[in-house]
Amino acid sequence: MSDPVLLWLRRDLRLSDQRALVAAAHEGPVVPVYVLDDDTAQHRKMGAASRWWLHHSLKSLDASLREKGSRLILRRGRCEEELAQVAEAMGATRVHCIRHYEPWWRNAERAVAKVLDLCCHDGNYLRPPGMVTTQSGDPYKIYTPFWRALKEVMPPDEPLERPHRIDAPDQWPESDDLNEWKLLPTSPNWAKGFSDWEPGESGARKRIDAFLNAAAEYDGQRDLPGVEGTSRLSPHLHFGEVSPGYVWHRTADAGGSVDVFLGELGWRDYAQNVILQFPKYASENARERFDDFNWRDFRSSTVRDEFDAWKAGRTGYPIVDAGMRQLWATGWMHNRVRMIAASFLIKHLLIDWREGEKWFWDTLVDADYASNATNWQWVSGTGIDSNMFGRIMAPLKQSEKFGAADYIRLWVPELADLSDDAIHDPEAAGCRPDDYPEKLIGHKPARERALAANSKIR
Repeated sequence: MSDPVLLWLRRDLRLSDQRALVAAAHEGPVVPVYVLDDDTAQHRKMGAASRWWLHHSLKSLDASLREKGSRLILRRGRCEEELAQVAEAMGATRVHCIRHYEPWWRNAERAVAKVLDLCCHDGNYLRPPGMVTTQSGDPYKIYTPFWRALKEVMPPDEPLERPHRIDAPDQWPESDDLNEWKLLPTSPNWAKGFSDWEPGESGARKRIDAFLNAAAEYDGQRDLPGVEGTSRLSPHLHFGEVSPGYVWHRTADAGGSVDVFLGELGWRDYAQNVILQFPKYASENARERFDDFNWRDFRSSTVRDEFDAWKAGRTGYPIVDAGMRQLWATGWMHNRVRMIAASFLIKHLLIDWREGEKWFWDTLVDADYASNATNWQWVSGTGIDSNMFGRIMAPLKQSEKFGAADYIRLWVPELADLSDDAIHDPEAAGCRPDDYPEKLIGHKPARERALAANSKIR
């Protein structure tokens, strides 16, 4: 029998369209390994909601591997050290993996390559980040021309089938017990509302099947919080439980406005290209002039109280509060409402966008370094491709425009008895219940304050 080969798993927790797995299986017995490496990630270690998802995704992946005659080995520590220990125990020298682009994963890949023969493969994006360039060979910074160029090399490669069987080594190395990692919340168990999710490859396939019925109507429904018009595939894509290539091939022929959805897959590729160029995109303004922006002092008790009110969904703006409560209860927020809630924090409260990005990083099950940072910098106006800071979302008008009444009733039950006309702004309608807070700040004075702050750095 050939020497065993390691399969290093990270955000690619699937068996189908898994190029690293296929390559490893061609060489010999495969030892699939997942290393929980908080040391290399440091302050970018997974947030609490992502850890909940990871627990269930790893459990699902191990079950799928066992059906193929294999299993998942779990280790905790620095990737290069743990993989080297497993390799030594197994008499292995080679490691296959899917290439990752977050700065800490690139560091980890360099470290592993110093101690083992590391073979990296592509497969987490429609095209490898850095491949789609301008005619002069430079990376794109703006989404629209990037998407035009990406479409020229679509469709992606046909997805690879999962192996019928995965050869196992004669004996397995030691593995951690997943439960001992304590990834799930206990006291209190704030994840009770996560029960609608089904992490894992099977759950991802079910999500795609369900979305196919709505894919053709995507453009008309994706902005309506009260309608199941989005795919809700983001956490499955983030953890690599399904490849974007597979999603593309399943949905591309749906007709109607499915091209708009495919553009969202393209945005995901675009975000990875951004962090490849700017690894610190989640912590540094892309537009340097915003380094002089006068954000309100986050050390102030008043500012911290308002930030806590935003997190808890107690701002007095029903659409914002509904979104923030949905986030806390389910680990996910409707895409349109994410923009409204982010804009409110940045422009109504004048709180640095990085504080919101960190909160989303901890509470979203789909918290993705590239997408999260790119979206926050787009809303804040600080990004290389972003909305202008002076374009300030009016949350009350947005709520009415996108028919959020039933969405608000679901997540802000103290407003459930209000009419469709009054529920978007109960304070102005004169029917704000006693148990619902007043607005932290009115829209007009908030807008004037934000524009004044922006004018000082022009």
